[in-house]
Amino acid sequence: MSINDIIKKSFLESRVFSEVDVRKLVICLLLSLILGCLIYLIYKRFYAGVIYSRSFAVTLVGMTVLTCMVTLAISTNVVISLGMVGALSIVRYRTAVKDPLDLLYLFWAITTGITVGAGMFLLAFISFVVMFVMLYVFYHKQSRGAIYIMVVHYDGDASGGEILRKLSGTRHYVKSRTMRGDTNEMAIEVMLKNDNLVFTEKIRELEQVRDVTLIQYNGEYHG
Repeated sequence: MSINDIIKKSFLESRVFSEVDVRKLVICLLLSLILGCLIYLIYKRFYAGVIYSRSFAVTLVGMTVLTCMVTLAISTNVVISLGMVGALSIVRYRTAVKDPLDLLYLFWAITTGITVGAGMFLLAFISFVVMFVMLYVFYHKQSRGAIYIMVVHYDGDASGGEILRKLSGTRHYVKSRTMRGDTNEMAIEVMLKNDNLVFTEKIRELEQVRDVTLIQYNGEYHG
């Protein structure tokens, strides 16, 4: 049998537009849309970065649906699958993903679309539940306290010790100390179990302190 015969037979045996297949396509696409929206809500709820990107969150929904569509097209016909592979091979994505956790969500959306498009609905639901539980556990484990970077500008070397004494009873680490003439800068990592920031007022009331800057720190900087 020649290649032409295989191609013709593949087109003739394809039942993409039959009633049964259309029903399957609608079910798969609707299910992928629902799961994509749930991934969107989870990403929005558990996001812990610096700047929330709504466009990336919407991309997760679209990526789930489009991946499901591609999987359905590939599983329907060998000719379409060859054409789809050729078309996708020339596409280049150059958008940088700054947060590794965003890459996890993106891969989650893609694999969900693949499993739904392949008709493995149970696997898609089980994977969704497992991912949700994992993110929920790690989110609440991380949110038990808050970490801040406090930057203090002050005059005189003796004031540095006074600033640290005001932090007694609070878990803290001196990250850096810079001396520029009469003005000093000290960066301190402060770990709190609650949002009690009274110590900043005590430090600001010191005579030699010029200013106090407090920045919430989640473990990573995003440029």
